[in-house]
Amino acid sequence: MALAMLNELLIKDPSPPMLLYQASKTDQLDSFNYQNCFMQSIFAHFPEILFIHRTYNPRGKVLYTFLVDGPRVQLEDHLARAVYFAIPFREDAEGLAHMFQVFKKFNPGWERVCTILVDPYFLPLPTLAMEFPAAEVLLSAFHICKFLQGKFYQLSLEQHVERVLLTTLQSTMCSATAGNLRKLYTLLNSCIPPAQLPELHSHWLLNDRIWLAHRWRSRAESNHYFQGLEVTTRVLSQFFGTNPSTEQGMTSLLRYMQQNSGDRARFSLGPNPRSSHAPSSDVSPECPKKEQLMDAHIQHSLNAICTGPAAQLCLGELAVVQKSVHLISSGSEKMNIQILEDTHSVQAQPPACCSCYFNQVFHLPCRHILAMLSAHHQVLQPDMLPAQWTADCAASLGDILGSKWSETLDKHLAVALLTEEVGQLLQHCSQDEFERRYSTLRELADSWIGPYEQVQL
Repeated sequence: MALAMLNELLIKDPSPPMLLYQASKTDQLDSFNYQNCFMQSIFAHFPEILFIHRTYNPRGKVLYTFLVDGPRVQLEDHLARAVYFAIPFREDAEGLAHMFQVFKKFNPGWERVCTILVDPYFLPLPTLAMEFPAAEVLLSAFHICKFLQGKFYQLSLEQHVERVLLTTLQSTMCSATAGNLRKLYTLLNSCIPPAQLPELHSHWLLNDRIWLAHRWRSRAESNHYFQGLEVTTRVLSQFFGTNPSTEQGMTSLLRYMQQNSGDRARFSLGPNPRSSHAPSSDVSPECPKKEQLMDAHIQHSLNAICTGPAAQLCLGELAVVQKSVHLISSGSEKMNIQILEDTHSVQAQPPACCSCYFNQVFHLPCRHILAMLSAHHQVLQPDMLPAQWTADCAASLGDILGSKWSETLDKHLAVALLTEEVGQLLQHCSQDEFERRYSTLRELADSWIGPYEQVQL
């Protein structure tokens, strides 16, 4: 039954796995611990920081995924950061202690773990502290970001307030300086009703120890980091989180990992293992060939219309779209697209635009616009792209995007985004509110730059 499915799959594993599982009297999977040689070698090289993500399935079973993190980890394939999978027989002190002990037996270098990043709902902290006494346990920036996003949606705020909060949150997570975190904290206190503010745990933003584990990344690296984790967590949710059968969920996940092992071979830290890379059309039965063909057409249109760096940025967005398209609602002019729990408003009329940070800054087709195209079986058209990004006009921008992230460019984009947001707030309010906001902005400008230099707002 279930064990036969797993055993058949594991025989085909290109790198010999270490596996420990326990079945109940009904042959259903009670506990599961899995790590192959590739995963073990990755952890052995990057043991300092562990990132733990939990995925629940409809039966109430929870999959613990351990990923390596930190400045030394430079793996383009985001799933290559996963170093251990485990399903405890119970999510209590005994079950989790057993899971951590098995992990330590599989990985003799566990004592080198210095930091463990967890989500805000991770309750078994005493068990974690007992099993890893030398490690510091911190909330992860990614999980705090997803937590706050979810709360913003739950609070049913006014659309413009929700948009400002989400945009500021995304910008802050990608540049988590003490000043930006303090600004977000102040914004939350001014926009969220006092009775609902405790739900957001905004004091996390002022805990500098949390952000020191994330602040070393540049804005570009942070964008890449968050996108990668969203892709990884979406894959986990797709194969395990939506499958009522624990065994089938794990079988589908491990099969997906095997079929994508060809992409990992170039990250191998020893001799390249024999690749068992399967054709992409067999990755998942939930990915019809028609959708894959549509994605290929979109990729072709991106390469044909956009300049090289622009196409590369958009293809990164498209990678998030694949297997993640969810059309919430549509109207005559706008439609709502949800990808990976992040909801944005897309305007389809050329030039297409979206409320997300990527589109607002780069004015390129983001994952939400590409999701809309994929859902409607359309491809990118030249009039959906600003002229400066077309293949024959944007060659000079390649030098900017092809090099390391520029601090000056970073500041310019941040100022441009803030200017646009302030402009939107000033335009969409009553006359009295406009006068009050404008007067406040005037005072801020004068007190910062000085009244001796008249600043044009």
